[in-house]
Amino acid sequence: MADDGAQGLLEMHTQGAHAIAQDESSCVVFGIPKEALALGAVDEAIPLHQIGVAALRAANQGGKRR
Repeated sequence: MADDGAQGLLEMHTQGAHAIAQDESSCVVFGIPKEALALGAVDEAIPLHQIGVAALRAANQGGKRR
C-alpha cells in the first residue's frame, strides 16, 4: 500500500531533503509512512501534532538533512 508516495519521498531524501513522516501511533492509516520508513527514506517519524514545528525547523535549516 502507498508505495508510490514512499518512492517519491525516497527520491527527495536521496537528493538531501530532510524527510519527516507521521509516526504510527498518531496515524489512522500507516501505509505511506510505513513504506517510507522501510525504504530508509525518513529522517524522523513523529506525532502529527509535532510535524508543523519540525517542518519549520527543517525549512529554517535550508530543508537539508543535518
